[in-house]
Amino acid sequence: MQTAAMAADAVNRLGGAFLECPRTLRRARELGLTGWACYVAGRGGALGDVRPDTVAAALGLITPEAVRDGWDAARRALSPREVAAHLLAECCRWGSEHLDDAPKVDRLVELTEKAVLAADGAGLPLFAAWRAMPMPGDGPGARAAVALHLLREHRAGALLLGVRSSGLSPMEALIAGPEGEAAAVAFGWQPPYPPVAPLLRRRAWADAVADRISGQAVQNFTPAERGEWITILKDTTRTVFTRRR
Repeated sequence: MQTAAMAADAVNRLGGAFLECPRTLRRARELGLTGWACYVAGRGGALGDVRPDTVAAALGLITPEAVRDGWDAARRALSPREVAAHLLAECCRWGSEHLDDAPKVDRLVELTEKAVLAADGAGLPLFAAWRAMPMPGDGPGARAAVALHLLREHRAGALLLGVRSSGLSPMEALIAGPEGEAAAVAFGWQPPYPPVAPLLRRRAWADAVADRISGQAVQNFTPAERGEWITILKDTTRTVFTRRR
């Protein structure tokens, strides 16, 4: 649990950086997709050509209307599986560009893939669907980026379970989270919003549930491996995001 909590920020940042990369957004436009359509159908497309309500349930924190808009727009250009495959290719491309020369990248791959393989996918459909996709045989940077993305999806699903167990609505969970109202707006929830202070304890409880579920993936790490993994994650995050400034 402690290891998962310590890894969460680095996993979220490194595992999701390719989604905000200008080259990923440019590739989406080349495919006839808006950035939002690429995001929704890219993440949800691993599930296959399912109904928008199914995708909304799996994503969990986005309004069903916003999911439907992105999903239907993407399907007019490509099948959801094709969008997911293109997004996976962009993840690999970002990893090759930013992580190939990162210090100890081979060890990062080894430990992160070990966590991905050990993670339990029960109740986490997006993670399970992404893990079942054909994985790249590319260099270490691509493999590291994909493994980190998979762990990011694992934690996102774990947090959703924590949110629902805590009694928070998706909108309440977002405004009580680190990005506050900006996250709620980005995911389609419109004001007025409730006061944040009464929600913080339940959000902390939801985060603790996510830590516990995510921690299961590293329970077979030795204490030395846990410390090493956290150190490499933090060093890689510092290297990558300092370089991008």
